[in-house]
Amino acid sequence: MLVVDDNTNAADAMAAYLSSENIDCRVAYGGAEAIADAVDNKPHVILMDISMPECNGFQASLTIRRDERTSHIAILAHTALDEAEVRRHLADSEFDGYCQKGQSPEKLLALMETFLV
Repeated sequence: MLVVDDNTNAADAMAAYLSSENIDCRVAYGGAEAIADAVDNKPHVILMDISMPECNGFQASLTIRRDERTSHIAILAHTALDEAEVRRHLADSEFDGYCQKGQSPEKLLALMETFLV
């Protein structure tokens, strides 16, 4: 599992929570770092923030999706953005799922578990 968020506190907190749920995870603090990690480590799932400077989650996800070395990785959008905007990108196959920030951890875990088999 790769947690991607430019807010280091949010990324580290999410990684700590997932670790407490026995999910092995790493952290990337931006889109470019997420792309490099995806190529190097090929996580099963990426939990991708969207609003990040330089390389946002849409750009990073599209790059990961178009690379044959990483196209198989499940990418879940995890953002506070308007749901309609993110769902449009779901339809474009950039993301495999979506969970809005602030929703219950159980809902996020349930979504993630469908991809962590």
